[in-house]
Order: sequence, then structure tokens, then C-alpha cells
Amino acid sequence: MHAESPSAPANSATQPSIEVTHFWISRSESNALDVYRSAWKNLGGKWIDTPTKDKQAELKMVSDRIANGYPPTVMQWHANEGSKELPTMGIIRDIEEVATADHWRDFLPQIVLNQISYKGHIYFAPTNIHAENWIWTNTKIFDKLKLPSPTSWDSILDSAAKIKTAGYTPIALGSGTWEISLIFNDIVYSVYGPGGYARLMAAGDPSFAMRPEMLKALGILRRLSTFVPTERTGKSWADAALSVGRGKAGMQFMGDYAKGELTAAGLVVDKDYRCTLAPGTESVYFVVVDAFAFPSTNNDQDRQSQLRFARQIMNVDNQLAFNRAKGSIPVRTDIQRQNLDACGKIGLDLISRPNTQVSAQSMIMPSQMSQGWIDIVADFFNDPKVTPESAQRQLAEVLSHK
Repeated sequence: MHAESPSAPANSATQPSIEVTHFWISRSESNALDVYRSAWKNLGGKWIDTPTKDKQAELKMVSDRIANGYPPTVMQWHANEGSKELPTMGIIRDIEEVATADHWRDFLPQIVLNQISYKGHIYFAPTNIHAENWIWTNTKIFDKLKLPSPTSWDSILDSAAKIKTAGYTPIALGSGTWEISLIFNDIVYSVYGPGGYARLMAAGDPSFAMRPEMLKALGILRRLSTFVPTERTGKSWADAALSVGRGKAGMQFMGDYAKGELTAAGLVVDKDYRCTLAPGTESVYFVVVDAFAFPSTNNDQDRQSQLRFARQIMNVDNQLAFNRAKGSIPVRTDIQRQNLDACGKIGLDLISRPNTQVSAQSMIMPSQMSQGWIDIVADFFNDPKVTPESAQRQLAEVLSHK
């Protein structure tokens, strides 16, 4: 086998080198990325780490560097509808050579294939599937207060009141506006149902936002807002997750990256905390696909390193180790159930069956529309003077700008 092949081992003369830019900077995210760092170094390769503070900072940095002729080798990204802009603009190259040779289409779920492909070619190497519609509850608090598992919004509100009376924080929340939108998106799905959710999120139908269901959803959100800490400045979603795991707060609405933080802190599912899908969303997975993309380059060595790295992403052992640290589930549906915890088994079941995956709001809406939606929902949640009717009109207005 020639050294130029993407599957060839490294040798001392042609040590493969990659520069990886990413925004995985929390403890669990860094631990997960270490899996691929170690795998690359075990190939005899050199890893150059270039972290950024968030997704927008990464895109700006990569765009500037591509324009100036020295792109990084690999960039971490979300594979969603908006990400299709990258191949359209020529920012990234396809990795079809590896995807075809290693039969990715045989074991990746269709929703993932749709998100990583453009015009029939695969451009992204997916690392994992997150779901955003989870509730994390503290085992000690729920057992001590004899609270039921969250199965309805009324039961959640009742439990929150009892948790508050007992002296704990009912609902843990960080300072990110997107954290509030995760709660609201769960409520919207449960109130509108799958068809209505799709009309709002995928089609951006402003008339659907003006239906009575929207006022009902906003009403539930307003009631929940009275059970979160009033001072959250400087607090992150990871801080909120740990407050649940360590018994300071009763519950958190958060994607399964929360489990990554809990695991990194030595906390154990079913012992320290439990996982439940939000009421009305128990039979679907609000999917977020993390992936790596490969900036276009004319450098042959970099191009071969990109293909070699893409192959490592889909390695079974790497998939299991990465997702164990990240809190997510592997993208491969052929990975055995016994390798997953209780939460992971729920996720594997839902991505393995047809019609049980839904693209999360942030994944399916155009970027500007999504941010507008998030900002309006957060303003309503944080400011009791904003009426449900006003928030409803604002949401309909945002959906009208396609």
C-alpha cells in the first residue's frame, strides 16, 4: 500500500500533520476530542490544536484563512441545513472517496446522511448524534420528595413547586439564550404535534405561529420561568448540569451533552441522575449532528491527511470512546446496544427506527431566523412584562423573513 493512500500507515518520512480548529472547549468536549487526538498520534501523526470560542468565531477564522491561502486541515462543525452553504461556497471539499470505500451509507441513519451530503456527495464526517429534548433529574431529590418521573408539563410544574418548597433550585439554567429555546421547542412539539412543529420549524409558516397553540406553549414557558434562578450571569449550561448531578437542583432541560459533563465529574446515570425525554416528545429524537468538515486545499499532503482523519472518525472503537465522553450516541447504527448506557439505548432505538428523528430547531431553521426565534423566546422568558400575545406576534414576524 502506498503512503499516499488515506488508509496507509504513517512513516517517518511523511508524518501526517493536521491542524484541527474547533469550539469544543468544555471539560467533556475536550475529553471527547482527546479520543481523536490520541488516535491520530497513534498513527504517527502530528496534531495542531486551534480552539475558538464559538461556531461563529470558527467560521470567520476559517473563511479568512481560506481567503488568504492557508486553511486549517479540519474544522469541527454542525451538519445541518445551514451547513450546506459551505460546499456551495467552495469552502470545504468532499470526502466521498473514504465514505464510499468504507460503506458509510450502509450504517448511517438517513437523517445523518441527508445532513452530511450535498448533491449526492458526502462532505462531512459525523462524530455523533445529540438529542436536545432531554430532561435530567437528580435521583436523590426526586426520590426524597417522592416525585414522579416527568411525563407531563403539569407534573413538571407540580414537581418544581415541591422542589422549591424543599429548598432546592427547581430548574437549573445557565445564562445562554439558546438554553431557554430548548425548553420552548420541547413545549412547542408537545402542544402542536409533529405536523405543526414541522410547519413552524422547517417551513417557517408565520400563520401557524398565530394559532392558539402558540399562546398555550408560551403560557407553559412563562410558568416554568418562575422556577429558575434569577441570577444566572456567568453561569454556563455545564454549570447547570453539575448542579443537578450534585443534588443542588432538581432538573435541567438540556441536550445529552449534559451527560458528558456529568460523566466527566464522576456522576453515574440512574445512581446520581436520571434521563427522561420531555413530555410529548417521548417517541422522537431532536437530532443534532456533530461533524468535521475539510477546508478546500491544493496541498496534496493535507488532502491525504484529511481523508485519513475522516476514516478515523468512523472507526468503531473511536466512535464508542468519543461518544462515551461526549454524552451522545454514535452515528453508526451497527454498534451494539450493550456498549451504551440506559440513555444511549433509548437514543439508539430512536435513530434506528424510521420516522422517529426530528431535526432540532437550531439545525433546521436558517441561521438568522433561528437566532431571531431564540432571542424572542429568551426575552419573553426573562421579562415578565412581555405578554404572550406580543411574543407570538414577534415569532410570526421572524418566520415571515425567509
